[in-house]
Amino acid sequence: MSDPTPVFDDLREESEELDSLVAGLSSGQWSLATPAPRWSIAHQIAHLAWTDRSALLAVTDEDGFRALVEKALAAPESFVDEGAEEGARLSPAELLVRWRAGRTALDEALRAAPPGARFPWYGPPMSAASMATGRLMETWAHGQDIADTLNVVRTHGDRLRHVVRIGVRARDFAFLVHGLTAPAEAFRVELAGPSGDVWAYGPEDAAQRVTGPALDFCLLVTQRAHRADLALRATGDDADRWLDIAQAFAGPPGAGRPPKGADR
Repeated sequence: MSDPTPVFDDLREESEELDSLVAGLSSGQWSLATPAPRWSIAHQIAHLAWTDRSALLAVTDEDGFRALVEKALAAPESFVDEGAEEGARLSPAELLVRWRAGRTALDEALRAAPPGARFPWYGPPMSAASMATGRLMETWAHGQDIADTLNVVRTHGDRLRHVVRIGVRARDFAFLVHGLTAPAEAFRVELAGPSGDVWAYGPEDAAQRVTGPALDFCLLVTQRAHRADLALRATGDDADRWLDIAQAFAGPPGAGRPPKGADR
């Protein structure tokens, strides 16, 4: 990306939109259980605040971030939950202050990063633009959990393109973390954006294809909805397998969400 400013701006807007959703909640609402097991709305925001601080360390203090990675490797099963639990114990007002301060500091650090700089992360090193894209993806995904908890239907715009892009680029990673060999051939992905235009990736003549709404693809790769509840279509065995295991986030494969009505 020649000019990363647009993704920085989109990340800031995504965060501000989520902020407006939670800022006026009562203490009881902050404690509401979300679709993520054992996580309340407070846990969701605390996780975003914690991850923003981790990203800020990666950009500004490589040694400090390396120590954080060592801590994660020592307790891989509980590390993320512990960070969310710590923040969730704060009062909603304190948690909001922490989240706002952290994301503002990260925004400033990313904008000040030298062109071409790459920063460590829990996966491969990332550019400032890739770091912002990852943060936007997480903010959108956890925001979806909160919106679902509050029965709020969000209006999705073209910022979804960032989530789509990272989901498409993470195709091979999804296969690898499931112990599978990534397909050698490129896939064609054609998705209908919120404004009706088509977002296309990969060669037009590819035999393996994925089509459908961009929103549904984003819900799939962030594991916010089960494939059975989404209007995505796969052509080809490898593309079909991908839709069963897709993930846009680093780390081990998640459990995903059950199909609607599975617990009835």
